[in-house]
This record gives sequence, structure tokens and C-alpha cells, in this order.
Amino acid sequence: MRTIFLDKAFPDAYKALLGVSKEAEKAALSVGLQPLLIELVKLRASQINGCAYCLRLHTRDALSKGETTDRLAVLSAWRDTDYFTEAECAALAITEEITLIADVTSGRRAADADHPELTDDQVAAVRWLGISINSFNRLSITSHHPVDPDAESAPKKAEPADIDDIVEALAEFDEPDNRDA
Repeated sequence: MRTIFLDKAFPDAYKALLGVSKEAEKAALSVGLQPLLIELVKLRASQINGCAYCLRLHTRDALSKGETTDRLAVLSAWRDTDYFTEAECAALAITEEITLIADVTSGRRAADADHPELTDDQVAAVRWLGISINSFNRLSITSHHPVDPDAESAPKKAEPADIDDIVEALAEFDEPDNRDA
């Protein structure tokens, strides 16, 4: 079977997508969204889309940032638990709205005022995160990026980092040559 990796076929388009992702994450951090909330957004969209590559990647990232296995285990049923803060619940609802965009046209879209736990800037940042991860999900799914269980070792526990450290790490990780695709 022929496999066309879109990120390799058009690396400039991939770099532009990486740029959008980095800016969305910088914006989220700059308005006070926590790194774990950002990972929850990426994971929830990836669950809905069924993107194995992104699920593996962001589960490992979340664990390395201190996320618990209990919260990860119930993420797809977040509405039925008390594991998540009000702000996280609002971000997850927005993520689902972005990911299930066709539902917006059938009246499921929540009004911006329905998320009082988040500032307007935080709502906007979560939407950018949702747009970004949905793009990566589609890139990885349509490219058939391999998800080999033996390709990488278990995640390592990371030390807490400030925003500049996180942005620098994202820039280093997101280079096309550092992906296992």
C-alpha cells in the first residue's frame, strides 16, 4: 500500500501548521490556561477524531506534565465525573464544539456567555487550540502516521517549566525530522 505523508510531501505547509499550533499554545499560556488543560483539549479532540498518533503523543505529554491516569481514563466521559475543574469542563465543551463542528449548524453551539469560567481571551485561545489539534488529527489520520507500540519508550517525568521553556520545547519537538512518521 502506498503511503503519502502529507508533512513530508509539503514540508512548508506542515511548518505553517506547526506555527499555528505554537501560536495557539503561546496564546493559551499567555492568558493563564494551564499546560494540563491544553493537553486535555488536545486529547479530547483526538479521542473524538480517533487519531491514534495524537492520542499516544498527547497522553505521554500529559503524563509527563503530571496528569493522572484516573483523569485520562475518564476524559471521554468528563461530563459524568467530578475529576475536572469548571474551567477544564468549559474548555472541553468548547473543544467538542470545535471538533463536532457540524453540530454547530444544528443548534448545539453554546453561546460565549455559557462559559463564565473562562475569560473571552481564554475562550478564544481554547478555540485556537481546538482548531489546531483538529488540523493535526486530520493530517495524521489521512497520512496514516504509524503508531508502533515498540517505537518509543515510556514517558519521562518532566520538571515544571515556564512559558519560554514550553515554547522552546515545542519548537524543538515539532521539527518534521523529530517525528516518528
